Amino acid sequence: MYWLSTLAALIVSSLVGIDAFAVNQQSTRTASCLSMAQDAVDTKIATLTDATNWRLRLLLNGVTTTQGRKIDGQLFVLNGNFIEEEGYEPPQGLFTSLTSSNKSEDGSDEVLSLEISSSRWKLSEDPDDPKDGLWIWGLFKEPLYPFMLLQMETKELELSSAEGEEKDSIPALKLYAQINHIRDQETGNVDLKTADVNIRLLEQIQLPGATVDLYENEKVGQVSFQAL
Repeated sequence: MYWLSTLAALIVSSLVGIDAFAVNQQSTRTASCLSMAQDAVDTKIATLTDATNWRLRLLLNGVTTTQGRKIDGQLFVLNGNFIEEEGYEPPQGLFTSLTSSNKSEDGSDEVLSLEISSSRWKLSEDPDDPKDGLWIWGLFKEPLYPFMLLQMETKELELSSAEGEEKDSIPALKLYAQINHIRDQETGNVDLKTADVNIRLLEQIQLPGATVDLYENEKVGQVSFQAL
């Protein structure tokens, strides 16, 4: 009978150990889920709405001033929002500038303040190989827009000059950029990649009975993006 009592005690002990292990595993899973949920709450999602402030770093190279001087390596820092206008497909809207910094982040280099007079953006397929509308036929689960087409118009910016020197300025510019746009389908987080900035040069060709306007892009710098 003693061995029966011992066997029963061993069985009960094993069952208690299994229950304890299961409870411990469940607690671990619960803690892990809570941690992941907290991480999701703490993670800030970047969007093309007024909920996200963006910092644009615009570096201009080779821009000609009104006095014919070349501007190289001039940095402008802009903070603002991408505001989507409702009712458009593909998504598009305005970039609204909030502030324009006149100092670099570490305060070591001077950064001129640049004022944006107007700016528009539009999500797009490859503009050189348009596929807009294919999603309507069920080829994609949702519209795929790997690019953002950004246009910014700036106001004339007067440059500092020494006493007796003729005043000089950066003329009003119309800037264009084609930016790689990545949107996470699960989280909705938006990532905008560094892109070349161009101006468009107009060339008019005279044909018999008509004039044709041709535009050529000329690179004048780069723009990078940071969600704040």
